[in-house]
Amino acid sequence: MNVLVVGGAGYIGSHCVRQLLAAGHRPVVLDNLVFGHRAAVPADVPLYPANLGNEKEVGKILRKEKIELVMHFAAYAYVGESVTDPLKYYFNNVAATLHLLRCMLGAGVKKFVFSSTCATYGTPEKMPITEDTPQVPINPYGQTKLDMENTLKALARAYGLSFAAFRYFNAAGAAADGAIGEHHDPETHLIPLAFDAASGVRPPLQVFGTDYPTPDGTCLRDYVHVDDLSRAHIAVFDKLATPGAALFYNLGTGKPTSVLEVIKAVEKISGRKVPYVAAPRRAGDPPALYADATKARTELGWVIRYPDIESIVATAWKWHEAHPQGYAAP
Repeated sequence: MNVLVVGGAGYIGSHCVRQLLAAGHRPVVLDNLVFGHRAAVPADVPLYPANLGNEKEVGKILRKEKIELVMHFAAYAYVGESVTDPLKYYFNNVAATLHLLRCMLGAGVKKFVFSSTCATYGTPEKMPITEDTPQVPINPYGQTKLDMENTLKALARAYGLSFAAFRYFNAAGAAADGAIGEHHDPETHLIPLAFDAASGVRPPLQVFGTDYPTPDGTCLRDYVHVDDLSRAHIAVFDKLATPGAALFYNLGTGKPTSVLEVIKAVEKISGRKVPYVAAPRRAGDPPALYADATKARTELGWVIRYPDIESIVATAWKWHEAHPQGYAAP
């Protein structure tokens, strides 16, 4: 299929572009390059540096490229910033997505794959988290994603839009060949921050909370490889052939890993010590978040190829060693 990858120059989107090519599809990238990187997009993949609010331009792209399905990754995702600047998040994550969906329906494109998040669940009372766990977001970022999930359900009923919403846990890792990887500015993800601390590029890593009711006192999270995430998005395509399909899937390994376990994995793979300091808990950080992804495995045949933290860290380290400054010019 001809697939428009919105945010296809970003971390997860760019990995999905490569997986689409490997699966025989034709990706087209739409990315305003505010956070995305042109270098992350293969040279032979069309790249349109457009904004979603420009409906005239987006509509032209959909028609010109004969787009049959849209994958949407272009969201702001800094939880803390969403608390201090919620308007920014509602404009981008909700309003801009509504512009995109209106363009799609106007162009007759009714297949949509949406990047959602486990942040829609807030602080669940039980682990692991299933798709039926109550969704009670505790920050505007999670709320904007839930708002779009509810919007998509309404569009499915009213217009026959078929969609899949994937609720990610902690995306991590890099392409196996080291060609593309994770480069955020500012960087907030644990693994690249640990690499930089080990390399002396940043100060010692801050471990937020060492007194949680977990085996080693640090938070437990579910780290899932970015290529595993990407393949799940493609595995759902056949199910979107049914008009009005409304599908929701958790994407995680189901294996909780602590902050200290991530640090140990980084030290083992890199051969370098990760200096760190204990810091107070961050407000709103639950002790544990990990997925029950049985639904994705059974309905989509989704197979996790990177089931443990060391295999994930190894791919991330390969990218980091080859690109110590990320996509920035040396």
